[in-house]
Amino acid sequence: MNVYFSGIAGVGIGPLAEIAYDAGYDVAGSDLAESLITKELQEKGIIITKNQDGSFLKANHDDRPIDWFVYSSALKEDNPELVMARKLGIRTSKRDEFLPAFIRDKNLKLIAIAGTHGKTTTTSMLVYTMQQLGIPVSYSIGTTLSFGPSGKYDPTSKYFIYECDEYDRNFLNYEPYLSLIPSVDYDHPDTYPTQANYFEAFRQFATSSQLVITWEDQSNGIYQNLPQVNLLKLSDINQSLHLTGEHNRRNATIVQAALKQLGINQDTDAILSSFPGSDRRFEKLTDNVYTDYGHHPSEIAATLQMAHELSNHVVLVYQPHQNIRQHQICSQYTNQLFKYAEKIYWLPTYLTREDPNLPTLSPEDLASHITDRDKIVVSGLDEELWANVQKERSEGKLILFMGAGTIDNWLRTKITADK
Repeated sequence: MNVYFSGIAGVGIGPLAEIAYDAGYDVAGSDLAESLITKELQEKGIIITKNQDGSFLKANHDDRPIDWFVYSSALKEDNPELVMARKLGIRTSKRDEFLPAFIRDKNLKLIAIAGTHGKTTTTSMLVYTMQQLGIPVSYSIGTTLSFGPSGKYDPTSKYFIYECDEYDRNFLNYEPYLSLIPSVDYDHPDTYPTQANYFEAFRQFATSSQLVITWEDQSNGIYQNLPQVNLLKLSDINQSLHLTGEHNRRNATIVQAALKQLGINQDTDAILSSFPGSDRRFEKLTDNVYTDYGHHPSEIAATLQMAHELSNHVVLVYQPHQNIRQHQICSQYTNQLFKYAEKIYWLPTYLTREDPNLPTLSPEDLASHITDRDKIVVSGLDEELWANVQKERSEGKLILFMGAGTIDNWLRTKITADK
């Protein structure tokens, strides 16, 4: 099969390209951006272009007909590449049609990890633990990893582990054998206009699963009268795990519950305590400098709590993500939320998939509920910011860069330039 992936730099599409490559498919793709995942793909020999005007796609199709054009949810209907694919009569779909077909074709049992927060880490922990136990596994994770590729197909595997995203209702296209839901906390207002819409989608997801493991304090009444849902209690958290951050100990505990459900009864405390982490999840880039993908108040609170376990002097550089989301969550930016940050360098919001009718909230607007104004420094991604954080770092403080936009690539470039 010849498959073309448009939006291949993204965390949803990139891993699928790796899986298709492992399965012996011919793979190529395009994206206007570069990412850690595109680097990973290119190292495998997968050809990726930044040209999305349709000419590269047509040249590939003329050379050898493309069977399937898989595209990102971010791709607009008038995208020239998508228009060309349809003109050429190529089968087109988003990832939520391609991956279920792949799983059925390979006769795999789907283990899906869904939830507002903790998806990536929990998925990574489960994959890592099964690898360490010598259990063959296929998977797709929305980040790069230190212990393997972002996506992998192992023809000897019984299970497919998938980070199952709720954005664009993607996760409602699957019927998992087992689902893990680390948390549910209203998000993605561009897909779910109300909290009730969001919670109802998670109930639909749970209903489509044979078995669900989640936390009692995260249930929000969503799973009432669903017999397949197993609720873990806070007292179930395995505090003997040597992992920094309470949320990491929770994620590891739900992984252990999943393994037990699968009939895997080995002691995994040592394996999970040695978990090397996922890229962009409190990832250490250099001494006292960490990067994290978090951009929701619950993620901010959890990551700051973890940072505080390592240092009493935490400096946060924060880039909010998506203006439409900020209108929903701005009231949650409070003293309590940022209690573990002694200073916050607050950047302008990274804009994506926006409602043009909504006014863009400024850093000053977003920080208006924080009464400790001395800890807020409005900043940009510029040389002044870099000089300031280098000074903080020289004083022994832990610097945490957080956001899902341009902040991570900017930071990595700065660190590389300084070496």
